[in-house]
Amino acid sequence: MIGEGCAIDGSDTVTLWRPTGQAELDLVAASGWRAWPPRLPEQPIFYPVLNRWYATKIAREWNVPAEGVGYVTRFDVQRSYLERHEVRQAGGRDVREYWIPAEELADLNAHIVGAIVEEADYRGPVADQEFTEAEEALGRPLPDAWRRYLQGASWFRRGWMASGTYVWLNSPSEMVEVHDAWDDGTGAHPGIAVIGDNGSREQFVLDLRDESAPVLLVDISSDGWDSAIRQADTVGEFIDRVDAGTFAIDHAASGM
Repeated sequence: MIGEGCAIDGSDTVTLWRPTGQAELDLVAASGWRAWPPRLPEQPIFYPVLNRWYATKIAREWNVPAEGVGYVTRFDVQRSYLERHEVRQAGGRDVREYWIPAEELADLNAHIVGAIVEEADYRGPVADQEFTEAEEALGRPLPDAWRRYLQGASWFRRGWMASGTYVWLNSPSEMVEVHDAWDDGTGAHPGIAVIGDNGSREQFVLDLRDESAPVLLVDISSDGWDSAIRQADTVGEFIDRVDAGTFAIDHAASGM
């Protein structure tokens, strides 16, 4: 799973993580990504956790079912401040968190070093109708494995892999929008389905001419399949690596 390692090292700061809903993330963004918002009356404690795995579990199992979206955020806090507080064991070995009283949250914010970072965005199930409309636009079905993933309890929408690779996945409707905007490019790649990108010029695509639906990397300037670089032999393999946080772009892989 993503980020299973221990968050504390010998530096002057401690990396903490927090599962975050949309309303809270909007307030963090409004602060310039520098502070957590005041707690509501029914929220006497602020709970940052000590590893990404635990924050991801809560975001996917609690935030997504409740709101349709869940975020994993990361921030660094001065170690000297956190030494005033006890690490709480909330379950198994990796289920550890701090309990910061609401009245001390401003003090915690004052000891945050750098920005609060959105590490990952998870979404709830995609509706059947969205798949139907996308497949009609494509003129062919999308792979069953891709449908099962995007219609599962939660799916990785965008964020950072442990490798440092950034991955942004498209919903079926977003895929159609990309195809419409990249009309000449999609025409030069028959059977293409653009399922995401790396936040830059390179797109993750399926080759639907092949029943196994391999995932390839295609630059937006590409004028055909010959320059595509294979990243996974099947879309299922790609999903597994993205969901585990182990996916890394392979620019040295062979092309088509």
